[in-house]
Amino acid sequence: MSDSIVDEGQTRRDFLFLTAATTGVVATAAVLWAMVDSMEPSADVIAAGAPLDVDISQIKPGQQIVVLWRAHPVYIANRTQPLLDRLQHSDTSRLSDPDSDVMQQPDYAKNWHRSIKPEYLVLVGICTHLGCLPRFEPDPGGALGADWPGGYFCPCHGSRYDLAARVFKGVPAPYNLPVPPHRFVDDKTLRIGENPPNTQFDFDDIVQM
Repeated sequence: MSDSIVDEGQTRRDFLFLTAATTGVVATAAVLWAMVDSMEPSADVIAAGAPLDVDISQIKPGQQIVVLWRAHPVYIANRTQPLLDRLQHSDTSRLSDPDSDVMQQPDYAKNWHRSIKPEYLVLVGICTHLGCLPRFEPDPGGALGADWPGGYFCPCHGSRYDLAARVFKGVPAPYNLPVPPHRFVDDKTLRIGENPPNTQFDFDDIVQM
């Protein structure tokens, strides 16, 4: 048998081996992906309101992040102590619902900071006017005017909310921004879509998104 025939045979066997091996790897990867994918919540489960865990340890003081829960943008802001001091001593006569009497939050967030932990504000970031996305503007003054105390501003039609997302009087939005059910699993994990133990709140009961 000539060297060329031997080389051709070896090359063919090598090719078949590599093809079989590659096919096996792809098949194994497909099975593993299916197993991993099956452990993730399905789209309909997420849409139905499956709880969402968020690592809040990476949110710097004064910073806000946005996550999706039930297809809604949820704002999570880490308010600094100066922001909280300004909020606590602000002029609430400018607010439409300063005591959060309208059902736009659970009872455990019906306080001056509208949250469980004062530093962490958790909101559904949809303006209660026409559903636009308000901007987090925590610094006072600036382009929003000398009387701007810091909070949320909706650029669509000018609705304004304070640092607890309570709506100001005389703007198009009628209600405070909604607070979703949430609890703290531990010091660095926020779970959205689940109430603290021994509390009840159904997000579908809010007055208006």
